[in-house]
Amino acid sequence: MCRTYVPVIACLVILGFELRAALRSRPRLALVPAALSPLPGSEPLVGAVTAAAELAGVQPGMRLGEALATCPALVLVEQDPAAVEREWEGALQRLEDSGFAVEPEEPGRVYFETRGVERLYGGLEAALERALASIGSAWDPRAGAARRRFAALAAASVARPGQALVVADGTEECFLAPLPLSLLPLPADRYAELEGLGVRKLGELAALPGGSVAERLGPEGRRAWTLAQGGSQRRIQGRRPPAELAEALEFPEAIGNELTLRRAFGALLDRLLARPERAGRPFRKLALSARLVGGGSWRRTVTLRDPTAERPRLRAALGPKLLELPAPVLELRLEAVELSESVGQQLELVKPAANEVNARLSDGLRQVRASTGSGSVVAVLEVAPWSRIPEARALFVPRDE
Repeated sequence: MCRTYVPVIACLVILGFELRAALRSRPRLALVPAALSPLPGSEPLVGAVTAAAELAGVQPGMRLGEALATCPALVLVEQDPAAVEREWEGALQRLEDSGFAVEPEEPGRVYFETRGVERLYGGLEAALERALASIGSAWDPRAGAARRRFAALAAASVARPGQALVVADGTEECFLAPLPLSLLPLPADRYAELEGLGVRKLGELAALPGGSVAERLGPEGRRAWTLAQGGSQRRIQGRRPPAELAEALEFPEAIGNELTLRRAFGALLDRLLARPERAGRPFRKLALSARLVGGGSWRRTVTLRDPTAERPRLRAALGPKLLELPAPVLELRLEAVELSESVGQQLELVKPAANEVNARLSDGLRQVRASTGSGSVVAVLEVAPWSRIPEARALFVPRDE
């Protein structure tokens, strides 16, 4: 009898990736109490912190005033989204160069399957060690592997820096049971509500009836209950290769004039449209970033509803983003994140056939994924239409191509 292969899902985690990326140009700050400063206009909460800041009592998510009162010597590090994107893309490319098909979830967290590379590297543990080595020891990566996604994430979260933890098949619930609820993607008030009910571990949440959890906590509680039991076994969807088309313009001095910035953006757009690597394909997703005076960076991405290479439409989509710049600019950069597969659009004289409608639907789904990330497109699957609890009547299932 032919035995069905159940894939092993691996997760690689880099804790505090945004702070680590921002400190690449200032490595000395990694040894002192430092924390990622909040974004302008957002709630004054500090981000990731260094080990020295954690020893001083500063925790991620602490209010800025409380953090400074706890550690007066705390250094606030400006967020650098351009550096985060650059360093994360480099890490993903190194994993892909080692043979792994990756599905990034957010900067600092990526999933991949080991099927196909286990024989290449000599087993599951050797493949995970290769993945960790591809990232580099300077990032302190951690890896976990299991048959289910959340179990792999939990294993990577509790593993030691530079090491991999493998959860044996059939032991996911036992492994997750003693772990804290903080591993679940829940708001802070939900954690407090669960702790008030005496639920502090994943095993305690998994032991509750799913319907009762959904009735008390709603859809997010139902999802947390599902994750506490190991999560789904959804296959890894390898990402599409990045376009790797970018143009940058460095100014001799800081520029804050809107007219100058618009002219510089127009020059970058002309240069990007003239790149021969584009091969006439229109743009689906673009990113506009800037290096700011005084440190830090700024970055905005735009996903076009209809892929286009028309200069007026691109200027109308990206030009207004320049008004959001928080400080004068030292360098402006325009990047083609994703290109469309087709080079044109053929209009129809008659109503398109079903296969053409499906093709357009698939193209629309790719546009949504490019805008909101992997796992954002789901289908509603009815499982218990007789249930009195609305959240128990159907499940959200990730929709493939």
